[in-house]
Amino acid sequence: MGRIHSLISTSALIWFVSVSYDMPIVYGNAEGDALYAFRKQLRDPYNVLQSWDRTLVNPCTWDHVTCNYQNSVTRVDLGTANLTGQLVSQLGQLANLQYLELYNNNISGKIPEHLGNLTNLVSLDLYLNKLEGHIPTSLGKLQKLRFLRLNNNALTGTIPYSLTTITTLQVLDLSSNNLRGYVPNNGSFSLFTPISFANNPKLILPAIIPLAPAPAPAPTPLKT
Repeated sequence: MGRIHSLISTSALIWFVSVSYDMPIVYGNAEGDALYAFRKQLRDPYNVLQSWDRTLVNPCTWDHVTCNYQNSVTRVDLGTANLTGQLVSQLGQLANLQYLELYNNNISGKIPEHLGNLTNLVSLDLYLNKLEGHIPTSLGKLQKLRFLRLNNNALTGTIPYSLTTITTLQVLDLSSNNLRGYVPNNGSFSLFTPISFANNPKLILPAIIPLAPAPAPAPTPLKT
């Protein structure tokens, strides 16, 4: 009898392990906690975040949040939502986030270094806010980033050279801030024109070396 029970227990264990192995990873409420920490820092006069309920299993049913099939957050779309407040370091815990769209609000304070942990990020749009302080060097770790728009804020300091290593970068806008120092012209930055850096009075654009004039054509010998 004991042998039968042992066989049943072993079979049940094998079944549980095989089923657990095949099940997709489901991201629990840690991401919900991270987003809720962000919500607590915000003033939301139009209640666009009313559905952000931390008691749910995950935040995938919240408005303005998109998840993948593993119930992990891939998009946060809160552009032009009239939000006031600050970014929080917990946003760096959204490991599968691809789009962070917070443009055209009243978000102030600094850009957290922890956003450099969002290594799957494709688009970081924080433009038209009231952000201040330096651009974090850690953003250079976002090696999948294609769109980086930080324009129309109050950012100061120099442009991190780490950003030039992002070879996927297609759109860059750092205009209308208070940045200073030299604008890098190596790596991906060689693709961008001065319009990406306009309205930063203390920025120094790379010198443009004029092309040498083409040599004059040799005179055609006269026929005799």
